[in-house]
Amino acid sequence: MINIYVLGFDQALASAITGVIDLFALAGVTWNRIQQQDTAVAFNVKLASYQKHNIRCINNLQLAAHCSFTDIEKHLNWSSSATNQTNQNNQNILIVPTIGGPIQQTLDNNPQLIALLVKAQQAGWIIAGNCTGNFLLAEAGILQGKTATTHWGFAGEFQQRYPNITLKAEQLITRDDNIFCAGGGIAWFDLGLHIIERHVDFETAMQTAKAFVIDYRRDSQLSYSLMRIAKPHQDALVNTIQQRIEQDCTTALSIEEIANQYNVSQRTLIRRFNNALGMPPNTYLQSVRIERARKMLEESDFNVETILNKIGYEDASSFRRLFKRKTGITPTEYRNRFSKR
Repeated sequence: MINIYVLGFDQALASAITGVIDLFALAGVTWNRIQQQDTAVAFNVKLASYQKHNIRCINNLQLAAHCSFTDIEKHLNWSSSATNQTNQNNQNILIVPTIGGPIQQTLDNNPQLIALLVKAQQAGWIIAGNCTGNFLLAEAGILQGKTATTHWGFAGEFQQRYPNITLKAEQLITRDDNIFCAGGGIAWFDLGLHIIERHVDFETAMQTAKAFVIDYRRDSQLSYSLMRIAKPHQDALVNTIQQRIEQDCTTALSIEEIANQYNVSQRTLIRRFNNALGMPPNTYLQSVRIERARKMLEESDFNVETILNKIGYEDASSFRRLFKRKTGITPTEYRNRFSKR
């Protein structure tokens, strides 16, 4: 039996706790019941908290813990001294759910949880964090020099706080040695299915996904993220050219013509765009076009060819490649997933 401890804390996202507990508790159960077969429970799942206190989630739901952090530490000490240490440690998993409240406040209020993560890492236990919960893993220092992901909306803050962690915010799941990270707020089910596949088998993971009616093996959160192409800055020239592009993104952008018009060199123009927006002018134009295409795919009935004309693209295959690179899915898949109609 594999032991899973979900580490609860105040202002956690309730669904990231209850959802992942349901997923593991019913792996090998729900599907078997549907098929009228014998059930085979794969995981011993417990919710833990500091001193076994009730957990007040961000939605004010209170959850009662099964055990305390001290109980886990006793298990840590036993597994560390066990004869077959590697095998024992592979049977123990800690999961940190999403932070729903202010991140700094949550980090400040949970030194015991952070200390527990350090001890679990030293003992070689498997540790998994979901979404902004990965800030707690980073604060514990166990992601130092490793690869991780987090919610796309907090990627900048994560990188600023923890520059020695390789952040792959476009990835939904990362793994580095014994540490797993998941991206978006409800990516706990992607994380859970991944763990079920690794620690039970692929068939059980697929059956669990079918029983819960959820997609399996999504690998990107690009299609859910805002492109953030208009971040604030103080460069008046770049602002002027941005407005020009946003008013009409269908025209070709000539760096030479724009540089001449505004009496700057092409090198200066590109440098100022890079400094202000982190991208050159042509990349900015592409980003605006993709964002317009996304909006039309969501809100209109235009076919892809019509959308191409409206955003100034002539090469359909080139557009489709660019769109998939930017969003992680094809235009048709994007419309099927996000269309409001």
